[in-house]
Amino acid sequence: MNALAPPSPARLWLRIEDFLLLEEAGVLAGYAKAELIDGEIITLNAQHLPHAKAQSRLLVRLCLEVERLELPLLALVECSIAMPPHDMPEPDIVIAHDAAGSGALALSSVVIAIEIAASTRAFDLGRKAELYARHRVPEYWVVDLETRQWVRHADPGIQGYGVRDSAALGAPLAALSLPGLAVATDDLA
Repeated sequence: MNALAPPSPARLWLRIEDFLLLEEAGVLAGYAKAELIDGEIITLNAQHLPHAKAQSRLLVRLCLEVERLELPLLALVECSIAMPPHDMPEPDIVIAHDAAGSGALALSSVVIAIEIAASTRAFDLGRKAELYARHRVPEYWVVDLETRQWVRHADPGIQGYGVRDSAALGAPLAALSLPGLAVATDDLA
């Protein structure tokens, strides 16, 4: 007699639609921030003062640079990016083409995704960098408050970013994908 083998455990990856249903139902309301990364819900700690200061200062500088250069772009804070089917990160800042609609920002609008790493360095430089590269986000910056440096990624591909460089905070951070756009970093940490 041939008995059927029990099915092996299988992992279920959530889709953006599943994540949004959970969010709308209030399931994630008790968490400071939740993102969908590789089909998995990732919750993050509340943001404390050093993170908030760095994020605010960088956002203001980026807005001023976009305006000075008369670029048809927006600097947005904590805007979810739809990366179908299993990803919806929420970077601290995103530089994007203006987009219509009321949902998450379309991936095609994103020019630069930016994370401020106060306690998330390994995640931001590892899994998040892989995610943004895989989805072909042209440029990805991490402002690392722990090591007091910035890390810039460009030239995305399936194997990661082809360009990765860094400098101590204090050195200007210039966009590789937007000639002329550069911001001071001296008082971010």
